Amino acid sequence: MAVVKGLYLQAKSEFDKAGIDDPAFNSMCLIEKVFGVDRAALMGAPIAADDNKAVEFIRLVGRRLSGEPLQYLLGEWEFCGHRLKVGQGVLIPRDDTEVLLRDCLEFLKDKKDAVVIDLCSGSGALAIAIKKETDANVCAVEKSADALPYLCENISLNKADIYVLADDVTRCCDEFEDGTFDLILSNPPYVKSGEIDTLQKEISFEPRMALDGGADGLDFYRSIISLWSPKLRAGGMLAFELGEGQYGDVKPLMEAAGFSLIGGSEDLGGITRTIHGIKVQ
Repeated sequence: MAVVKGLYLQAKSEFDKAGIDDPAFNSMCLIEKVFGVDRAALMGAPIAADDNKAVEFIRLVGRRLSGEPLQYLLGEWEFCGHRLKVGQGVLIPRDDTEVLLRDCLEFLKDKKDAVVIDLCSGSGALAIAIKKETDANVCAVEKSADALPYLCENISLNKADIYVLADDVTRCCDEFEDGTFDLILSNPPYVKSGEIDTLQKEISFEPRMALDGGADGLDFYRSIISLWSPKLRAGGMLAFELGEGQYGDVKPLMEAAGFSLIGGSEDLGGITRTIHGIKVQ
């Protein structure tokens, strides 16, 4: 009978040979998922591996070696301390998006009962974090039939009182009166269509709908700025996550729409990852 530590070491070795980042972390996460064994227990006395669980573990290792994201194999991921269910059909929450969350929380910190809408909400990571960390009234918009079940489950899992609108952000703005929101935020699809197939293999498993920003990557920025700016109150903020190098492309679009105090925030790699501006009137 196999022992759990042996399976861990074998998976770690295979991940390392395949060039997977942090093979030890990947292997340990799968061990914890399948066997319920943490690192401390793994390093202790040998633990016999149940045959059925060993088969399941080997199957998951094979899927990871094929490029399937670790987050999908685990079925959940954490974003800013909030546990989120994820799987095929929904974009995986990323550390980069914490930069947008910080910008939004900074804007909301002195506002009471703010009205907020998260466009292209996906897993609900941003909407849930904002709702849990402020007293804002939050709406999340998502059109993907595959992503919506994750959004709704995550809202329930985190006991977040969020209104969900299953619709296309380019069509549903007319459901809201002008001047409704204090904050409109979005992590929209922003990868250039022609570049998607050149990205790392893991990304090919994520929904193209959540990645494809059109030929120049700016389709959703144009649409949201044009359609949703009137829905902001005077003094309200529009905030986006950006792809690398997009700040200089999106800023003129916001300036042309009458936004002021336009700025951005960098991620840990020094990339300007967000842009935000204030509606003057």
